Amino acid sequence: MTIANFTPWSALIGGILIGSSAGMLMLTLGRIAGISGILGGVLSGISAERHWRIAFVLGLILAAGLWSHLSHGWEPISITGDVSLIIIGGLLVGFGTGVGSGCTSGHGVCGLARLSLRSLAATGTFLAAAVLSVYLIRHVLEISP
Repeated sequence: MTIANFTPWSALIGGILIGSSAGMLMLTLGRIAGISGILGGVLSGISAERHWRIAFVLGLILAAGLWSHLSHGWEPISITGDVSLIIIGGLLVGFGTGVGSGCTSGHGVCGLARLSLRSLAATGTFLAAAVLSVYLIRHVLEISP
């Protein structure tokens, strides 16, 4: 995957869409747009809230398809990493969202917008862990993508 096609316009539009969807969810249902919590509610079968959670997750998927259609197709992506490391990484992220009581969307987007000190601490921890992980993987273990 290359970043040669990055434009500030696509980033701006994406940020506006993320912020407006998080704001609409808070205004209409009083819920935080934390994707791990929303998806967890779909998978755990919370019946009273399952419909809006499924609609939100489908909206994420359909929005990606719509963007692909409007921007004339997907950009090719090549994953060259070790599949076992990718699976382990995914499981660790899932574990981390449980330990941190949320994910980057819940804490970083919604929590910081609400001036939550807990979310500030969580987001700082996410970023520090990401920097440390990249340093260890790329420079200490010398594993390249």
